[in-house]
This record gives sequence, C-alpha cells and structure tokens, in this order.
Amino acid sequence: MAEIDLEQIAKDLVDKATAAGASSADVVALESEEFSTALRLGKIEKLKEASSKGLGLRVFIGTQSASAYSSDFSPSSLRMLVDRTLEMARETSEDPASSLPDPTLLGRYKSDLQLHCPDVAALSTEDRIAWARRAEEAAIAQDPRIRNSEGSWYESNVGTKVYASSAGFVGSYRGSYCSVAVSPIAQSEPGGPMERDYWYSVARSVAALEPADSVGRKAAERALRRLGARKVSTRQVPVVFDAETASSLVGHIFGATRGDAIYRKSSFLMDKLGQQVAGANVTVLDDGLRPGGFGSRPFDDEGIPASTTTVIERGILKNFLLNSYAANKLGMRTTGNASRGLAGAPSVGPKNLYIEPGEHSPEEIIRSVKDGFYVTELIGFGVNVVTGDYSRGAAGLWIENGELAYPVHEVTIAGSLQDMMNHIEMIGNDLEFRRSVTSPTLRVGSLTVAGA
Repeated sequence: MAEIDLEQIAKDLVDKATAAGASSADVVALESEEFSTALRLGKIEKLKEASSKGLGLRVFIGTQSASAYSSDFSPSSLRMLVDRTLEMARETSEDPASSLPDPTLLGRYKSDLQLHCPDVAALSTEDRIAWARRAEEAAIAQDPRIRNSEGSWYESNVGTKVYASSAGFVGSYRGSYCSVAVSPIAQSEPGGPMERDYWYSVARSVAALEPADSVGRKAAERALRRLGARKVSTRQVPVVFDAETASSLVGHIFGATRGDAIYRKSSFLMDKLGQQVAGANVTVLDDGLRPGGFGSRPFDDEGIPASTTTVIERGILKNFLLNSYAANKLGMRTTGNASRGLAGAPSVGPKNLYIEPGEHSPEEIIRSVKDGFYVTELIGFGVNVVTGDYSRGAAGLWIENGELAYPVHEVTIAGSLQDMMNHIEMIGNDLEFRRSVTSPTLRVGSLTVAGA
C-alpha cells in the first residue's frame, strides 16, 4: 500500500469519527514487512516472511474516551470500527486528563533522521539466510571448544507509521532495521560443563551491520571466556557493568522517571525533581533527533515534534518523561514521549535514552579495580522502581589487580538504585546506539555480590 494512501485512510477515519459524534479523534496506522530466520548447526529451523497492516482509532466524547483497532480497511469494517469505538467511549468514566494535545504543540522534525534504508528490503531471502549461516559458521570455526550452538538469527523489518488527528495533524515516516545474532556453546572437553554466550549486530541498513563472521567470532570469544566459571564468596566490591548490562540501569532510570509512574506515586524518584539524584558526573539525555537512532522519529504518537529532553543533568533530576495524559495528570507539558501501537491509548516510551559517555576506556576502568566484579550478563527482574531495591542474578568475570582473572557465575548483585546512581565512579567512552536505551561501561563503587 502506498504511503499516501495510508495517510489518506487515517485522515478519512478521523473525519468519519468526528462526523459520527466524537468531539475529537486520532488514528495510528501501520504497515510493515517482517522477515526472520533461525538456523542451528547450519539447518534452517524457522523462516518467516509476513506483511501486515492495521490502524488504531481513539475517540473522545468530552472527557470520555476509548480505542479499538482493525486490520480490515474495507469501508464497512471502518464504519463498524467507528461505531464500536464510540459506543465504548460512552460507557467509560469521565477523565479530565484524557484529551488530545494542545494543537499549538503539534509539529514534526523536518530534517532527515536516516530511519529508512532501502537495502534492508532489497536483500534477497537467500542472502538474509546467508547472514545467519555465516555468523554461526564463524563462531564454530573460531575454536574446537565451540562444540554446539543454540542457533543464529537474521531479522529485518521495513514499515511505515502514520499519525492523524482531528487537531489537524497528519504525517508519516518510514523506518527499517536488520539484525544478525549467534549464540554458540563452548565446552572444554566432551561431557564437561558447557557455557553459552552471544553476540549480535543491529542497524538501520544492511551496509551498517557488523560483518557476520565478526559477529560469530566475538560470540565465540565471549562463550570461551566463560569456561571454568566459579562461584565466589559473598562480599562488598566495586562492580563494573559492561556497556550491554549497563544499559539495563538506564532502563531502570526510565522506569523511575516515566510520567505514569510519577502520577501513580510508584517511583522512588517521584518527589525528587530539581534534586541531586545521582553523582555530578552523571547526565542522562533522551534524544529523539539522533540520526539513525532506534528511538528517533520526526514526531511522537500524538503528533508532538521530536526533541531532546535532559532527564538528569550533572546528577540533578531535571525532567520526567511524559505523554499528554501524564502531563495533564501532573500539570506539566508533554516531552513528546507518547508511544502507541494499534491497540490502546498512548503510553510513555523512551526516545534514545542514554548516559552521556565519559573519558575512560573500558580497559582503563577494569585496570582501576583491585578486587571486583565485571558483569557481562544479568538474569531475572529483581528490581523495584517503587522502592529502588535492586537484586539481580549475574555472570561475568572477576577482576584481580586490574585484570580479568577468571569467569564467575551463579551470583546475585544487590543494592539500591539510588545508591548505585550516586556512586557511579567511572563512565566509559564506549557508548554505542545499538538500542533505544543504552549506556557506556559503568563502574559502581560498591555493591553486594552474593555467591556461595
């Protein structure tokens, strides 16, 4: 379906809803082409290609609202969608915070954000499979101790997103991404303990992907370095989170600063606006304007133009992340963080949320630790953003006298998010935008590592 058709359909549906009795309405429409394949030991275990399209309608009758979605674009189905959504809205309770954004806030970022590259869709099915195959072959060829594989994967998606509202906004943008990943299994000798790890590359274009054999070799190296993993006794030590695991800390900061957590009073940061909540070396930004970023977009899912929000500046909490509903509940202004699929009302989602990089290389950070833990994998979800309590299973490598000494597994890291944010002692220079929430390597002063 051509992009202009999707915009017109969305706009027409908004007009139908208001003509049928809605005081205001908005529509999100999506079309996408997905591909995914999974191989294990060279054999294809999954191969999927799918095209999909759909639209989600939200209507308001005063301060009553409801939403519904459909993948059927026929006139009769769209009429039924309008009637059904209005009927549901009449049954809902009045909610003064429920509304479209102020029309004066609407707009879009007009420069090219480099969200779409045609080489993703142009790649043949055979070549897509070859990416996954080469990654696994490279991992297995890296070392004879790579004796098995959990598999390798190639995935891609190309799609268009449209937003239209009765406030006069209609716009669309295209996006693409592709990824290759492999998870090899290492074993020192047949019958001995096995260890697995993974590596991956993800990009907006095929040309920007890390070569498949490089992904495979790095995954093998990560699995091999986990052979001979030990447990350690419980102790308080400095903990270094590699860039992959450190990104989860930024995810917890998002969970504690998103507007719905604030108005529900379910965040340990809810009364901290304007206060010091982290070390003075910590700045957290939510940048929707980064070219090629996985959270970049010209406008959010309520038609608010992309922008950069300073969440934490030199340790001081500057802003919460808000969509229009959360902003109305808190008496604040939206930060353009509305995120919406086809079903339901907009939620609060990050743009490109990250900790600003520091000046230290990961090697320098490791060298700074006499006795501590280098975390490369986190397990489970033992984090409570209401209280800030933090406890997660982990694996990685022990640091002795500034060097990675031996692999460690089956330990738990415990502390509090507030203390962790206040004691980020070193920040790496290795920030990469491999996802919408990311971080460089971080050294946290002291955490409880609970082992045997």
